[in-house]
Amino acid sequence: MKNLSRRDFIKLSGLGLASLMAPSLNFDIDDPFDLQQGRVTVRTVWVHETPTTEAPKTKLLQRDSVFDITNTAISEETITDNRIWYQVGNEGYVHSSNIQPVRTLLSQPYVDNIPREGLLAEVSVPYSDAFTEPGTESEVGYRIYYETTHWVKALVAGTTDGQPWYQIRDDKWDKLYYVRAEHLRILTPDELMPISPEVPAENKKIIVRLEQQLVTAYEMDIPVFSVPVSTGARLRSGTYTTPKGKFITSYKRPSRHMAAGDIAASGFDLPGVPWVQYITKSGISFHGTFWHNDYGRPRSHGCINMNCAAAKWLYLWSSPDVPLNKEFSYGHTGTKVEIIA
Repeated sequence: MKNLSRRDFIKLSGLGLASLMAPSLNFDIDDPFDLQQGRVTVRTVWVHETPTTEAPKTKLLQRDSVFDITNTAISEETITDNRIWYQVGNEGYVHSSNIQPVRTLLSQPYVDNIPREGLLAEVSVPYSDAFTEPGTESEVGYRIYYETTHWVKALVAGTTDGQPWYQIRDDKWDKLYYVRAEHLRILTPDELMPISPEVPAENKKIIVRLEQQLVTAYEMDIPVFSVPVSTGARLRSGTYTTPKGKFITSYKRPSRHMAAGDIAASGFDLPGVPWVQYITKSGISFHGTFWHNDYGRPRSHGCINMNCAAAKWLYLWSSPDVPLNKEFSYGHTGTKVEIIA
């Protein structure tokens, strides 16, 4: 086992061509572990004394447990392509595959001049419950997670405490829910600006390499961005494949509630999936992923799973551009995509 220094971890984990080894954390601050937390994405995970599955177990963490990530380590085990473990303070290590890196960043000030079409926001805390009314005494409709995106329609006062709540619209069922305003960050026009708009659309392309589980973006045949992904896999409910061939990113949405099948048997019900780029009529897409952190091996229903930050970059870089405050852009043009073995 080898512990990584913080400096080494920054070198290994930044998004881009040098990011292929480690699951992503957020490096917008000087110390990558400052306020860095992890959220358990599955029913249970074990903490081990050392970063190996053979080490004694020290603690069982339940789904949506949140803990401080204090360091990372690379396991010497070779039974999985993902050898990254997260250190849980002095309690031990947990494998990174089912841990979403998160932070708790309460958002203020609140935005009250919300246009009719709404404003796009992302969850800025590990998770938040969306209620049917603006108060915790009402029914919970969904739990929404860090870096998922949602359309905010209004700022309202809580029914019992007068605290600010955002009204959000579920785009699949066309229902309204309410989330504590401090748990959502309204995205600014500056951060939604297209990336490299000066490069002609015909000079951009995306290549998905299934064997390597890798996505690379090219400008003029020069790679400018590369990130590990998860594509179609053999699951309990069947075998799902990511199709090979040539496609275009003709249909894009900054947020989408995705749901299909029986949740008890590899189905899914996922509100707020961020930065979606469809490439087939059957729904195969690039998108951000918050329900696992196991990139570099197949694990999807056929889509191309990416961490949310990488999905956002690719979404803003590709065409067509989605106008600000519009829920989607659909047409017959888009960035070229090639999926190869």
